Amino acid sequence: MFVVMVALMVVAAACGSGNEETTTEANDQNVSEQTDGNETTEEQAAELEGSVVIDGSGTVYPLMSVVAEEYMYTEQENVSVEVSRAGTSAGFGRFLVENGTDFNNASRQIKDEESAEAEAAGFEVMEMKVALDGLTFVINKENDWATELTEEELISIFHHDGGVKKWSDIRPEFPDEEIHAMGPNENHGTYEFFYEKILEKEDLVDGVNLQQEYSTLVNLVSEDVNGIAFFGFGYYVNNQDKLQAVNVDFGDGPVEPTLETIGEDAEYAPFTRPVFTYLNVDNAKANPQVLDFALFVVNNVNEFAGQTGFAPLPEEEVQAYAEVLEGLK
Repeated sequence: MFVVMVALMVVAAACGSGNEETTTEANDQNVSEQTDGNETTEEQAAELEGSVVIDGSGTVYPLMSVVAEEYMYTEQENVSVEVSRAGTSAGFGRFLVENGTDFNNASRQIKDEESAEAEAAGFEVMEMKVALDGLTFVINKENDWATELTEEELISIFHHDGGVKKWSDIRPEFPDEEIHAMGPNENHGTYEFFYEKILEKEDLVDGVNLQQEYSTLVNLVSEDVNGIAFFGFGYYVNNQDKLQAVNVDFGDGPVEPTLETIGEDAEYAPFTRPVFTYLNVDNAKANPQVLDFALFVVNNVNEFAGQTGFAPLPEEEVQAYAEVLEGLK
């Protein structure tokens, strides 16, 4: 009996050990499968790397800089988004070449000859509106006579044949002082918009002071009671402590440029313009970080437009861009 009992105990122990080994192997296999699955998930969610290079409009620069910063901080910390501001035309010079920039910000639409350059370079360009801007005329804080001007009066100040040299040439009650007209130079889409759309391609007044840097214009007007300059609404918003904006009478009374009045169908419509960014589609197809940033721009730009002095676009318009970009994946 003792021998039989011992034999049974040995068999039971052997069976128990076998079950334990089988269970352990099964558990090990499950853990291994789970680990492999996690690794796959992590690989799928891997952060993007590389760079995105943007140049162009100084007007659009504040908006795109904020969007780029938010993207790098909250979305893809291993992607470097470089935003420069050479000006719309100068930026197109860097964009419309082989191995050029990924995006070009622009405060005007691309020209036919520029589109031809892209075709010659062998890549497709996608135009995307990013916001609406109001061309704003700014004067010195101590100027208390030109705070409200008609559209025609403003044009006469900058027009070659406007017949205006002194403030008193506009209205007799204004000071008998020479007007110092200023604005951005030819590198900027703001200049081209003003020249082509407002002056209808007529020459600017002799002696107009054209500058590359908007900050220079801000300082010049802030130090000159007879100075007047034009640029995008955003630069005025960020310098209200130094400047005041001219309210413009388009025929129904003076209109102050604000986020509420700036719009293609709003009160400030005659001086409203869309601003753009242009995407190298081939770069977006070849570099996932470029396409990812483009999608982030269109999906979030309205959130940041008001913060940087731009009126937002209709939501259906930006979503249409998003659909096109999704199709590039």
